[in-house]
Amino acid sequence: MSVDRPTVEDGSELWRLARDSEVLDVNSPYSYLLWCRDFNDTSVVARDDSGRPVGFVTGYLRPEEPGTLFVWQVAVDGSLRGQGIAGELLDALSAQVANTYGLSRIETTVTPDNVPSERLFRSYAARHGAELTRKVLFPAAAFPDVPGDGHEPEVLYRIGPLSI
Repeated sequence: MSVDRPTVEDGSELWRLARDSEVLDVNSPYSYLLWCRDFNDTSVVARDDSGRPVGFVTGYLRPEEPGTLFVWQVAVDGSLRGQGIAGELLDALSAQVANTYGLSRIETTVTPDNVPSERLFRSYAARHGAELTRKVLFPAAAFPDVPGDGHEPEVLYRIGPLSI
């Protein structure tokens, strides 16, 4: 397995990985193409030996806090989950962003029922000796009332300060 920056050609595979995760909010295929073009310096992709994407982490630097990386989505192919790939990707992305821009903090949101993501970010904070704080960023009532799609609150995880 190798880790590098995503390319536009990876966009459809990132969309597939997000869709097949069965836990992520799946954005339009177009958005994954744009993400791979416009935010590839704050995102990473894991590739199998054939070069096919098998995992990714997408993120962006917050305009109001340039040293803060907001992690948008994390996905790993179902057949490879539980092998530490998401943690490796998050560490690789942190190093990439720190080397290019500087990095003092990571933020993400996690819904209360997403235990794997909670474990991933708690583990990341522990590995980096950083404090993790949580608070509700978007309550459930902030989301549109879509029939059959009761959205849980999005809890903001702030991890830092980091010294990477």
